[in-house]
Amino acid sequence: MGRRGRGQPGRAPSAGRRLGPGFGVRGPRPGRRGAPEQGEEATGCTPHAPCRVGAAVEARGASHHGTTPSRAEPFGSRQRANPQGPQGGNDQVHAWTLVTSQALDTAWRIAKGSVMLAVSFLVAALCYFKRLHLYLGRRLKWWIGYLQRKFKRNLSVEAEVDLLSYCAREWKGETPRAKLMRKAYEELFWRRHIKCVRQVKRDNYDALRSVLFQIFSQGLSFPSWMKEKDIVKLPEKLLFSQGCNWIQQYSFGPEKYTGSNVFGKLRKCVELLKTQWTEFSGIKDYHKRGSMCNILFSNAILEYKLYEALKFIMLYQVTEVYEQMKTKKVIPSLFRLLFSRETSCDPLSFMMNHLNSVGDTCGLEQIDMFILGYSLEVKIKVFRLFKFNSRDFEVCYPEEPLREWPEISLLTENDRHYHIPVF
Repeated sequence: MGRRGRGQPGRAPSAGRRLGPGFGVRGPRPGRRGAPEQGEEATGCTPHAPCRVGAAVEARGASHHGTTPSRAEPFGSRQRANPQGPQGGNDQVHAWTLVTSQALDTAWRIAKGSVMLAVSFLVAALCYFKRLHLYLGRRLKWWIGYLQRKFKRNLSVEAEVDLLSYCAREWKGETPRAKLMRKAYEELFWRRHIKCVRQVKRDNYDALRSVLFQIFSQGLSFPSWMKEKDIVKLPEKLLFSQGCNWIQQYSFGPEKYTGSNVFGKLRKCVELLKTQWTEFSGIKDYHKRGSMCNILFSNAILEYKLYEALKFIMLYQVTEVYEQMKTKKVIPSLFRLLFSRETSCDPLSFMMNHLNSVGDTCGLEQIDMFILGYSLEVKIKVFRLFKFNSRDFEVCYPEEPLREWPEISLLTENDRHYHIPVF
């Protein structure tokens, strides 16, 4: 049977059979002394001999399954059987990651190009519509202005507005002049009881326009001297009775009309003034006079004829007083001041140097305001706002009226342009 403790080949030991003390134990190798190495006593295995216990277990398993036992495989042989398994999985993951990254990159480039194209188109569209909006806005503004000029009355004297609101709109800054103007307007509102103001068109006729508008709107009657004379015949009277041939050099404001027909033109202007004045003075209803004033002062052609008639009335009064002065008669002090100037020492120089420019290059001066008030027999009170807190803040033209003349009021910010205060 061989050595003791070894079973028959191909037969596994039974479960109840006890192995002898020498089963699976080999003695020490020749030439080695002492006890076997650690692990050899427990298993009976050596590095140079296969483990018999493992062989027996494998043999038992093989007999149980009906297979022939084979020699035990060394440790780790199954792991080395497929050395490419983990590496192949890593390559597959890397390939999928690369494909996904390339797909995302391609999709991003396509999306980025589409977005940039859409943004460029949107910016171009916005620029186009902005320019179109500006162009249409300018055209619409032009058409609105044209239609307003065509179908709406262009009033040279605007409607009443609140005095303090007008001041706040016109004088917003913090300059010394703006502060002075605000204080002056507050003075008019709180102490002079002026609540509203009518803005007058700014041109070189605005002083004449402001005075004539108030005469018509208040329904004032003719001056006393106009009731005694037919003012329509005054141009011929100056020419034939007083020998004023120089009247042919009279200029109609910006028209600069002179010539032999100047008398006929002046006659038409004076006749229009007489007709309109008579009509307004005969109307007792204040609101009706206001409506008629709005109609009259929206017709530029009629307006200018009325203003030229007022200029001629002033010239006629200067000529009359000058004739009185030559006969040593007492004349008002304002005319002595007028004739003391080199530029207005006689009616001709007054007309050439001052009156012909009114309505063209300049308006009325202070001395002209005196003559206008004297000629129309009205007391013109002017609030000079730029003279606030001085004795010249409120002045009257003329300063000492000969009789109780009706009073009209104006306000000015610079002695050049005038507006109408409303109490």
